[in-house]
Amino acid sequence: EVQLQASGGGLAQAGGSLRLSCAASGFIFDDYQIGWFRQAPGKEREGVAFIDNTGGTTYYTDSAKGRFTISRDNAKNTVYLQMNSLKPEDTAVYYCGKTKAPWRYVRISSRCDYWGQGTEVTVSS
Repeated sequence: EVQLQASGGGLAQAGGSLRLSCAASGFIFDDYQIGWFRQAPGKEREGVAFIDNTGGTTYYTDSAKGRFTISRDNAKNTVYLQMNSLKPEDTAVYYCGKTKAPWRYVRISSRCDYWGQGTEVTVSS
């Protein structure tokens, strides 16, 4: 059974940090690129950070650049999202998704073929 288990969310103060994890099982992990997306109440799901199957290439959307770092440990079948300098506008449910789409399409949420259940992040001002 394919699983992507996101964890690490919680309550943080503005300026604080959280580290999210996405633990994978049920598929060949290092065949897939992984993306972190988020969805705030009343808003569409948006991409945050992406990493290729080897971990050698990453991409960040403007909202994450300079503050978030995505990494992966293929030996542990896990992707991480280190979030620093958190802002109230980072409040959302964060999801990890897997895709084999070409790198230029990884930001497109519809190209993910499976999603984890999400972990909630709340940043207070």
